[in-house]
Amino acid sequence: MDHTPENLTIGAFAKAAGVNVETIRFYQRKGLLLEPVKPYGGIRRYGPTEVARVKFVKSAQRLGFSLDEVAQLLKLDDGTHCHEAAELAALRLADVRARLADLRRMEQALSQLVVACHTHHGQVSCPLIAALH
Repeated sequence: MDHTPENLTIGAFAKAAGVNVETIRFYQRKGLLLEPVKPYGGIRRYGPTEVARVKFVKSAQRLGFSLDEVAQLLKLDDGTHCHEAAELAALRLADVRARLADLRRMEQALSQLVVACHTHHGQVSCPLIAALH
């Protein structure tokens, strides 16, 4: 069986892209990846373009983009729509900053509760449990 980059089976394609076969099929169902035509009596084959596309999707996901947002980015993939891509990135950045602010508030509250628990003595109620009620 030929495993050259231009002639990958779905298993070899998934391995080259660093995902599993079900991820490939899921991306196909979501419209993020086209399903190649299956030759009569043969199997579908994938090439480097498809591998690069899956790696693009995974990179975008690591930056926090949803699959719907990734689909929008893929439509802008020709490199001539930088303004539109920047708008999507700005929205994602605002969301990340909001999450970070929430995480900082959570960290501060939990830190105070942990300190209260460590300084807690006697038969009084646990400060953490009391705060959750």
